[in-house]
Amino acid sequence: MLLRISLIVAIIAGLAVAVLNMVTVKEKVVTTQKNLKEQTLGRQKAESELADTRQKLDKTEKDLVLTKQTLETTTAERDQALSEVAAQTRRADKLTDDLNKTRRERDDAQAELAAYTGTGYTPPQIVAFGKDIKALQDTLAGARAENELLGKELKKTKTELAIYKTPDFQVPLPPGLRGKVLVSDPKWNFVVINVGEDQGVLEQGELLVNRDGKLVAKVKVRTVQKDRSIANIIPGWQLGEVVEGDQVIPAHPASS
Repeated sequence: MLLRISLIVAIIAGLAVAVLNMVTVKEKVVTTQKNLKEQTLGRQKAESELADTRQKLDKTEKDLVLTKQTLETTTAERDQALSEVAAQTRRADKLTDDLNKTRRERDDAQAELAAYTGTGYTPPQIVAFGKDIKALQDTLAGARAENELLGKELKKTKTELAIYKTPDFQVPLPPGLRGKVLVSDPKWNFVVINVGEDQGVLEQGELLVNRDGKLVAKVKVRTVQKDRSIANIIPGWQLGEVVEGDQVIPAHPASS
């Protein structure tokens, strides 16, 4: 009897322990399920937030690309606008210069017109006067050239007359006359020099031939051309051989 009671007590104690264990396990299961649910909800929330963040990041990147494109477009438009402004400024400056030039030309024309009007003559008369003045200027230039030629002829004639009257007459040549020997012929004792009538050389004029400042010979002009002359070496005055390039100066320069 006691054994049954002990067995029953043991069974009851076991059942109590089992019930207690079941209660404990149930609580742990419930707690675990609760924690799992919370974790699941947290993960889902985190995933949702991550997806939202990604969407925002994608949108931000798209906005950034669009902003960059807009900035590039704006910069290009600004540069084009600045270029157009510079071009317009240059055109405006040119127009201003042209306008000022036109105004000056207008003022000059008005001044000329006023000058013409003040003379009391008509434009055709003034044009005729201009032609007459041009003709007179041409005539004067011709007369001057003729006078110059006559002057040379007169000087030549006077020189020839002086030589005729005075055999030892020294023909004066321009004091600033400078020339050089172009050709030298030692066989026939004559030289060709690069100065002539245009430089004031006269027939029978005498020239000193020098090289490096040293006298080489004295020559007398026999033939005078426009820009060159032919002269003979004076006997007794040849101190060395005359060669091309030697310098010549007047032996008897005219008084200034």
